[in-house]
Amino acid sequence: MSMETTEKLIHLLEEQLAVMKQQNEELSKKLDVSLAQNKYLSEQVRQLTKMIYGSRSEKSKYQPPDGQCSLFDNDPSFNGSEQTEEQSTETVTYTVTRLNKKKKRNDSFVEGVEVEEIHHHPVNLQCDCCQSQLHEIGSTITREEAAFIPAKLVRVQHIEHAYECKQCKKDREQNQFIQRGKAPMAVIPRSIAGPTVLAKVIYDKFSLYLPLYRQVKEWARTGLITNDKNLSNWVIRVAEEWLLPIYEEMKNVLSVKTLLHIDETVAQVLNRSDGKRAQSNAYNWVFRTVPTEGPVIILFEHALTRSRTVLEEYLANFEGTIICDGYSAYDKLPNITFANCWAHVRRYWLKVDSKNGRIGLAYCNQLYALEQKFKGLPPKQRRKMRWRYARRVIRKFFNWLEKSQFFGKNALATATEYTLNRRNELKAFLYNGQIEIDNNPAENAIRPTVIGRKNWLFSVSEAGAKANAICLSLAETAKANGVDFYKYLVKLLTDLPNLAIHQQPELLQEYMPWSESIQATCA
Repeated sequence: MSMETTEKLIHLLEEQLAVMKQQNEELSKKLDVSLAQNKYLSEQVRQLTKMIYGSRSEKSKYQPPDGQCSLFDNDPSFNGSEQTEEQSTETVTYTVTRLNKKKKRNDSFVEGVEVEEIHHHPVNLQCDCCQSQLHEIGSTITREEAAFIPAKLVRVQHIEHAYECKQCKKDREQNQFIQRGKAPMAVIPRSIAGPTVLAKVIYDKFSLYLPLYRQVKEWARTGLITNDKNLSNWVIRVAEEWLLPIYEEMKNVLSVKTLLHIDETVAQVLNRSDGKRAQSNAYNWVFRTVPTEGPVIILFEHALTRSRTVLEEYLANFEGTIICDGYSAYDKLPNITFANCWAHVRRYWLKVDSKNGRIGLAYCNQLYALEQKFKGLPPKQRRKMRWRYARRVIRKFFNWLEKSQFFGKNALATATEYTLNRRNELKAFLYNGQIEIDNNPAENAIRPTVIGRKNWLFSVSEAGAKANAICLSLAETAKANGVDFYKYLVKLLTDLPNLAIHQQPELLQEYMPWSESIQATCA
């Protein structure tokens, strides 16, 4: 074989080797991608399996990360015992001091419940032995039981009586000789629904979450024949005419606060004005003030969209800090700063089923353990303690995330990205003792909407959805201020139709849930 032929063969083999090497690299890359996808899909399967079959509780036993010591060592201000999710097994010795206070026979009854006594005497009051008359020597309460008397429907007729002066009637120069009694104004003109009936309908729907169509049967049982369409119209009319002024006044008070919790949840409206299908999501937004800024106000706002425009319109006069989750619509609102929710961060790390996930979760648990210790402190003191202890935990948490550099398409990378992207907003609670560590107050406030949605399912019209928001606002605000919602509704629907509230809006101040008169009559 010639030298030239040999060189050609060698060159050909080198080309084939280069091609094979390139193909091998491509196959290796495809294998790496496949393995990454397999790992990602396996993690998704684990997460979905945990969601379906695992515990739904967010509780976890607090354990600090590896090498993370307690912040309270050798600190005398935090030497008290701490409650954890699992009870300690060590023996605890304690002393019980019993007060000389007579215990009620049955603590299930509240004060003021009417007591009915049923006395049982022997059938024969003569001695079986000598036939002499028996004399009572004592009595014993053998048991107590609750008896229910069903509600009674009353047909109330308002009759106006007219009187005239016989003497003035004889004198033709006198024209005003007749006086007529004046019945109070009706809540809804030409309707049989009085204040107590309307209050009952609204209370049952928004406090007991009883849909209107179910209430129809109960009203028929008590003697009132109606239908769910009538009930729906009653609720809408009452909300628009008499409850809306109270709602607007509470909104004015809310707008001058400096801190707000905000959250939103989906709703459904069948007849939409934007032309979208009934299956499209509408939304209920909730706005809640903090107790350190006066009486708690909880307001709901219905909207067909989840866009930033809803917040821009509702918070047009608000300047302060919003405590919220990481939803992008909250960004870039004028004159507003943001504090993000650590509960959402913790939920992301709770989904990471790995050692790193447990480390991230432990950092979050440390912050909540600190908040439990700071609970009840005045805002200034709480800010001071947060700055002293919580700031160190957060600094170590973010340093660990930055050094670890978790990337990819998995739960760990998602949790890391979510946390780092909201770094400044998550630190906001360190600088203000009035700011809560999470947005749980808003999530708790919006829970009645979620429960109600499972019962009444949807709103037929936008007017009904807006009426729902107004009624829920008054119901939750009344509850937050210790006011009986039913009594409050009866008071509003009895008094407001007979007051010039549209000409004199200052009269509404006496009907706010926190006013002295409402607290005295409706608590």
